[in-house]
Amino acid sequence: MSREITNNAAENRFEIRVDGALAGFAEYRVRPGNRVVFTHTEVDGAYEGKGVGSALARGALDAVRADGGKVTPLCPFIKSYMDRHPEYADLLGD
Repeated sequence: MSREITNNAAENRFEIRVDGALAGFAEYRVRPGNRVVFTHTEVDGAYEGKGVGSALARGALDAVRADGGKVTPLCPFIKSYMDRHPEYADLLGD
């Protein structure tokens, strides 16, 4: 199963494709200071329980980090992921 995570900036969301099919997305808003506010995450039911949501969260957070941004996790899924993975705590900023 191949997974690809991309930033669809036109739709303000990170998307994950599994074998070319859209499997989920994490919506966001960008605020001043390069702050990314995650608002909603969805994974298609056919991909639940297969680590797709976690891969999406990891890929989105890694992309924000690579861009020098900070994160506000309003989305419960992204917040929960960050709580379970303290290596992303530095993205919370001030």
